[in-house]
Amino acid sequence: MTERVILGSDHGGFQLKCEIIKHLKEQGYEVYDVGCYSEESCDYPVIAKAVVQEVLKTSDKAVLVCGTGIGMSIAANRFDGIRASHCTDTFSARMTRLHNDSNILCLGERITGTGLALDIVDIWMNTGFEGGRHKNRIDMI
Repeated sequence: MTERVILGSDHGGFQLKCEIIKHLKEQGYEVYDVGCYSEESCDYPVIAKAVVQEVLKTSDKAVLVCGTGIGMSIAANRFDGIRASHCTDTFSARMTRLHNDSNILCLGERITGTGLALDIVDIWMNTGFEGGRHKNRIDMI
């Protein structure tokens, strides 16, 4: 069964989202893009909510992209059951999956280059949750 990944961006993250979609499809992932579909100005909370609703409905992983990744992570983390992680390096990407069971990765097109962003996506997608004492902490949230 092919793993599905939900993606969304605002106008500030549109180009990076397109690169991530291409990269994930080349690796065999099924990609579900909830928008936006151009660089025309749009509101990131609307996109974050659409992605969150899909994640909560399907338990799929997701990637959100805006200019910095910060706005998307704030908007997504407003919802129960979401653990959106803003990552700018590969170590954080690995640890947020291992210890926090992050279900949404947030990236910033204006602060993270494409090559590094794709490395972050790969590590985040391919790292599992350790569980154990970390599960107890997640349950406290």
